[in-house]
Amino acid sequence: MTPPSLSRRGLLTGVAALAFPSLIGNRAVAMNQLSANALEMLKNTMEAHVAEGRMAGATWLLRHDAVEHVGTAGTFALNGEGAPMARDTIFRVASLTKPVTAAVAMMLVEDGVLTLDGSVDDLLPELADRRVLKSLDGPLDETVPANRSVTLRQLLTMTFGLGAIMVFPEAYPIQKAMREAGIAPSWVLPKMPSDAYMKKLGALPLAAQPGEAFFYNNGFDVAGILIERATGQRLGTVMEERLFAPLGMKDTGFHVSVKKQDRLPKQYGPDFANGGRELIAFGSEQGVDFTSTPPMDSGAGGMVSTLDDYASFCCMMLYGGTLGGRRYLKAETVAEMTRDQLTPAQKMAPHATMFMDEGGAGWGLGMSVGLRRTRPWLTPGNFGWNGGFGTTAYTDPQNGLVGIFLSQSMMASPEPPQTYVDFWKGAYRAIGAA
Repeated sequence: MTPPSLSRRGLLTGVAALAFPSLIGNRAVAMNQLSANALEMLKNTMEAHVAEGRMAGATWLLRHDAVEHVGTAGTFALNGEGAPMARDTIFRVASLTKPVTAAVAMMLVEDGVLTLDGSVDDLLPELADRRVLKSLDGPLDETVPANRSVTLRQLLTMTFGLGAIMVFPEAYPIQKAMREAGIAPSWVLPKMPSDAYMKKLGALPLAAQPGEAFFYNNGFDVAGILIERATGQRLGTVMEERLFAPLGMKDTGFHVSVKKQDRLPKQYGPDFANGGRELIAFGSEQGVDFTSTPPMDSGAGGMVSTLDDYASFCCMMLYGGTLGGRRYLKAETVAEMTRDQLTPAQKMAPHATMFMDEGGAGWGLGMSVGLRRTRPWLTPGNFGWNGGFGTTAYTDPQNGLVGIFLSQSMMASPEPPQTYVDFWKGAYRAIGAA
């Protein structure tokens, strides 16, 4: 990745140095350094996770102002087997797809192709004239009419009325209906074309009135389909034209071509059939296959990417929608995307609260937004998200930090893996902000 020549903090430092050269001196150098001891500690910690079998391997990137560090640990397979992890290893980034989907949607809003708060009924007629469950745990035929239309804002804030019901084991009729339709949130991405997905989703009632409650995930698959219908192209094609190619994200997409598959490590996840204590490979038999074009480009979790590719996207967002002299989004659009869009009641609701990091986060348009530091990766005003296949990426404008951690070990529960926690502790130690 080729970074822009000057960050906002670097610009301010440069101006100050011109005006007061005797006062800046070594301070300008120090503020851009990463702690060598902290980076070594981070490396050792990740190698320990590999040795203890928590993951086969991982790669990570820290970008602090203009200083960049990349680290790796482990190999493509457990027990030290396979190729060593490398800077260009390709990962299934799962829900790190969501911020990218939101960015493309907002580009279309800026172009006047989509509206943020207008009805999506014209492009998604399956969502018109919705019925809404009288009670979340009630039968599917006990409904009332929706009191408003679905909007893009509701899709990007996951408040359009349908998504993950966080009750396990499955207890509600709407949960069972979503699973049977093949649209329930899962590590298994939708195995049907976009139109079939919308037909199945449209046949179900909403779990809540549009705009009222947060239900994770499905809003982004619907947003991806909205983008497709607005442009007449597949989601991956739109992303390639609008973001991937201009940003130099050459290894990002919705599947890995044959010539690059030697850079795609095995995916691992808990052996749920035997208590989930051991990791096993998740392949096509478990519904995980990124080696061919999927029937549907999942805007919720279907992307593959690399450290440098995803860092380009993060830096574009960090610099207010601009990178390398090209503007992708207006600064005010980025500001809208990265502010908390949820009410306190929405964040505290039972099916939302576990996504709000113990009250330290809200949700913007496509990404988590930091409110206070209840987790090592949260600072007020930062934004990003975690991916269920073993990935986490946040951008912290206050500290001038982009941090990305990519592994291939699936999350075993809603609680963040220790690997994520240790990465972010190490990242903030490295910039002196732990």
